[in-house]
Amino acid sequence: MNVDILFQIAAVGIVVAVLNQILVKAEHQEYAVMVTVAGLIVVLLLVVDRIKGLFDALKSVFSL
Repeated sequence: MNVDILFQIAAVGIVVAVLNQILVKAEHQEYAVMVTVAGLIVVLLLVVDRIKGLFDALKSVFSL
């Protein structure tokens, strides 16, 4: 099993958490929310790509 995706998700989470804390301390809550949403979208795109690959593999295994 490839664990690169876990490291990518963790890296995005760490970067988003640090940026979020910096923006909250600077009293820019609206930007902090936007950074959090952008991080969530990036992680979802990574996961959706992997799920697509899983479905393609299942289709090829079962000849659908």
